[in-house]
Amino acid sequence: MMFWLKKAISQLFMPIPLVVLLLLFCILMLRNRKLVRFVLAVAVVILVFLSSSVGSNLLTASLENQYRVNNQAIAAGCLVMVLGSGHDDEIPGSAVHKLSATALARLTEGVRQYQLGKDCILIVSGWGGSASKTPHAKIMAEAAMQLGIPKDRIITFPLAKDTIEEAQYLKWDVGTYPFRLVTSATHMPRSMAIFQGQGLTPEAAPTDFITRQGYWWQLDANNLLSSQRAIHEYVGRLWLTLKYESD
Repeated sequence: MMFWLKKAISQLFMPIPLVVLLLLFCILMLRNRKLVRFVLAVAVVILVFLSSSVGSNLLTASLENQYRVNNQAIAAGCLVMVLGSGHDDEIPGSAVHKLSATALARLTEGVRQYQLGKDCILIVSGWGGSASKTPHAKIMAEAAMQLGIPKDRIITFPLAKDTIEEAQYLKWDVGTYPFRLVTSATHMPRSMAIFQGQGLTPEAAPTDFITRQGYWWQLDANNLLSSQRAIHEYVGRLWLTLKYESD
C-alpha cells in the first residue's frame, strides 16, 4: 500500500501532471480572471523552464556531478549490482531488445564493471510490476547472458520493487560484503544513501548520464524528460528523509 501511495503522490510533482492540474484549476476558476492569469503564467513558466536545456541541466547536473565514471579495477571475488529500470514484454526480439533505454544503459555498464574484475558475480534486480508477466530481474539476467555473462555468475532479486527493497535483498543474500553499485547517474546519490543506510558498503559506478549541452532557447521533450527524472530523485530523497526521521 505504501509503495503505491508513494508512486501516486510523486506523480503530482512531475512536470506534465502538475501543468495539467494547474490548467484544470484555471478551468474551474474561470470567473476569477486575476487568479487564472496568475496560475496560467506559473504553468507556462514551469513548462518552459523544465523543457529548456538551462532548466533540465540545472536540475540534473547537481545530481550527476556527485559521482564520476568508475574505471578502477576490482579485486577478485567481486560483486557488481545493477539496479533495474523496466522492460516491455510485448517488444519482439531478445531480452536485450525488451529492456528500457535506462535499463540497457545500466546493464551494459554492469557488464563493463564485471569485466574490470576477476571471478565476479553480477546481481540484477527488479519485479515485474502489475503490467508485466515476467520479473524484470529475469529479463535483465537473460540480457546479461546474451551480452556474455555466464548463467552461473548471475544472481537475481525478482521480488524487489524499489531501491530500498533492493538494498534489503542484497543484505539478506550476501551480507555486508563490498560491492560495486551500478545505476543511473541521477539516481546514484539516493541509491548510495539507501544502501549505506542499510549498513552496506557500495562503491558507485554511475552510468546513463543525461545532462546535455543545448541551445538555451530551444524547448525540447528530451529536456522535459530529464527534468522529470531529476525531480523524481529530489522527491524520492525528500520522502526518504521523512521516512527515516519518522522511523
